[in-house]
Amino acid sequence: MAQRVTGVIADAKGATVKLESILVPDPGPGEVLVRVKACGVCHTDLHYREGAINDDFPFLLGHEASGTVEMVGTGVSNVAPGDFVILAWRSPCGTCRSCLRGRPWYCFASRNAQQPMTLADGTPLSPALGIGAFAELTLVEAGQAVPVNPAARPEAAGLIGCGIMAGLGAAINTGGVTRGDSVAVFGCGGVGDAAIAGSRLAGAHTIIAVDIDDRKLEWAKDFGATHTINATDIDPVAAIRDLTGGHGVNVAIEAVGSPQTYEQAFYARDHAGILVQVGVPSPEMQIQLPLIELFGRGGALKSSWYGDCLPSRDFPTYIDLYLQGRLDLDRFVSETISIEDVEEAFLKMQRGEVLRSVVVF
Repeated sequence: MAQRVTGVIADAKGATVKLESILVPDPGPGEVLVRVKACGVCHTDLHYREGAINDDFPFLLGHEASGTVEMVGTGVSNVAPGDFVILAWRSPCGTCRSCLRGRPWYCFASRNAQQPMTLADGTPLSPALGIGAFAELTLVEAGQAVPVNPAARPEAAGLIGCGIMAGLGAAINTGGVTRGDSVAVFGCGGVGDAAIAGSRLAGAHTIIAVDIDDRKLEWAKDFGATHTINATDIDPVAAIRDLTGGHGVNVAIEAVGSPQTYEQAFYARDHAGILVQVGVPSPEMQIQLPLIELFGRGGALKSSWYGDCLPSRDFPTYIDLYLQGRLDLDRFVSETISIEDVEEAFLKMQRGEVLRSVVVF
């Protein structure tokens, strides 16, 4: 039996989002019904609204969420009703060529719920990243519901489900930041600041934050940046080399998604240094670099997909670190809002006024 709730819907490219009644079915085999407690307003939701991901309108937005399991379908064993969970947009299938190689964080056939959530008239909805959590209830595949310690604040915990995990994972999983490393992070929004926090957690001794907004650079200090550079004032590559004895950093993390910042990150590395791109570019962007520089500088150029995370392993780990006081997730929550305020939250995000607005139910 489907339950009727209110959801945030994007029904046309670039159009203001709407609150509409939606129908959420009871879970079928391998599915879980989750009562959402909190959901962050992420740039990815705005990308969906703008048609920058695909044109499968109408979208049910929201994906960076935590909640409580309401009901489970047959065959579900990883969670039970009452469990506090973070929702993940990767649920490794276990059978694709990447999973069989022992790399489930690159799963090429990640699973989603098979039943559609719909508008009241029966129109199927496309849930953002297979989740659709700007609603009191959402239906997900069982592996997307990752149980964590219920002592965590829902509005902080939910952010692990996307942006925070992307940044933490870019530093720790993809970049392999470790004790004594030097790191530069280009772009100090939510993902970039999470990369800074992850670098500090991993033991980096020099963490250089680069942005063009002094307010964001101040935020970066709160997450562990040891130095800040406003790239409108000085050449960030030269400044980074000055801060690292003329060598450059061991790991450069590009969290903007821009050819300009990618090139800066490339040249800001030490020899054999690692560049990690976690910022999402638009489809028309291109990068051009001298091939001799690619060869001569060595190292590695990597892209980080969802922080190369394994949700069942990483989500509980970072929630435990949060509860131990070693990872300040609360600092990422700029404000809590109601479901009616999502459109205004998009505007605040575009103006750089918040790290995260979080819808609470």
